[in-house]
Amino acid sequence: LIYDSFAQYLVTEKGYDEDLLTLAPDNLDFCCKGLVLDIEEGNFLKLAEDGTVLRASHGTRSMTSEEILEMYGRKEWKHFNTVSGMVSRTAKYYLYDNYFDLPGALLCARVVDSLDQHDGQKKYDFWKDMVAAIQHNYKISAFKEDCGMYFPEVKKHPDKYLQRCPESVKKWLKQLKNAGKILLLITSSHSDYCRLLCEHVLGNDFEEYFDILITNALKPGFFSHTPNQRPFRTLENDEEQEALLSLDKPGWYSQGNAIQLYDLLKKMTGKLDPKVVYFGDSMHSDIFPAHHYSNWETVFILEELLGDEGTMAAKAESEPLEKKGKYEGDQLKVPYFVSKQWGSFFVDRLPGLENAEETLVHTWSCKCISTYSTIAIPSLEAIADLPLDYRFTRFSSNSSATAGYYPSPPRALLPNEDSVMMK
Repeated sequence: LIYDSFAQYLVTEKGYDEDLLTLAPDNLDFCCKGLVLDIEEGNFLKLAEDGTVLRASHGTRSMTSEEILEMYGRKEWKHFNTVSGMVSRTAKYYLYDNYFDLPGALLCARVVDSLDQHDGQKKYDFWKDMVAAIQHNYKISAFKEDCGMYFPEVKKHPDKYLQRCPESVKKWLKQLKNAGKILLLITSSHSDYCRLLCEHVLGNDFEEYFDILITNALKPGFFSHTPNQRPFRTLENDEEQEALLSLDKPGWYSQGNAIQLYDLLKKMTGKLDPKVVYFGDSMHSDIFPAHHYSNWETVFILEELLGDEGTMAAKAESEPLEKKGKYEGDQLKVPYFVSKQWGSFFVDRLPGLENAEETLVHTWSCKCISTYSTIAIPSLEAIADLPLDYRFTRFSSNSSATAGYYPSPPRALLPNEDSVMMK
């Protein structure tokens, strides 16, 4: 749906080739989290932890080792410094780091293919049109106005697009609240879309699960901006009202910043430095900023851990049938498959080396996980049945790059003999 809603806009409003509207099933193999689009060159890159290029494609076409070495060498990519500082606003590159964004990567790659075919371009300037497509489909008024293709379709067929929250997770949220924890929901979605999602996913009583709801939070800016730059606002009928000078009580708010939120948490807990644990699935918008600016504990929800045969096979065998639910059948293929074109999210070989066995290196995405997350889990379900006082091993606990993965590290990160043994 996300792919179609952007492609439709590019074709009808910006005159792009109609071929963009048709997707072959194997096109989706291109989608892989952690890719960076080098906008001017029309290239997608998979980076090593030291910033060198491990794999690349021009449009959707994989580049050979020779092409990669010729274009990028065996040195740090020129924008690595800003990318690894999680600086996002630049017209030079775009980082695809969550599933909501990923269809855009496939569309951009196919746009490059199409432009090459027709114009033989050397430098590309389609990005402004992509931004316009995103704006058109997701602007704050789009849900209310039934604008674009995305919101009207989700409103009509929520069941087609949304999975209901497992009972175990709902129970866990209630347990946390009963144990005196303050629960927050922070999303960059506007309140009207958030309500649709939450009613469908959690139920009509979803507001009872949370003490504080913050919509249109505009992450990662929520964490880095000061109260003056981004005050909280109240909502009436999903319209944002005047700016608040401070947050005085729990409730539903729009926009805002982590500094004033933390002040409210101090009031509510009566503690000088209440501990916050923040769960998120985007390194760039959730995990990095919450860790870096707010010094919160972070739990990275990393679906790539589900696609790991080690954990999956063991889980499938040990569970009764009725529990297998979401691991069954075709669903496992998306989005937990490993892309054939891009390989493992966690490790890869350096291009162009003969003795490649010896030279497995960690990807930059993998390095970010152990640097900025406290722990990483495949889903909330994976921890919902644990006692609330369960002690997780943190990534930092013995400075091992795998310590913080729960329930187990991805196979790709284990020494070879372990990965055979692992059940």
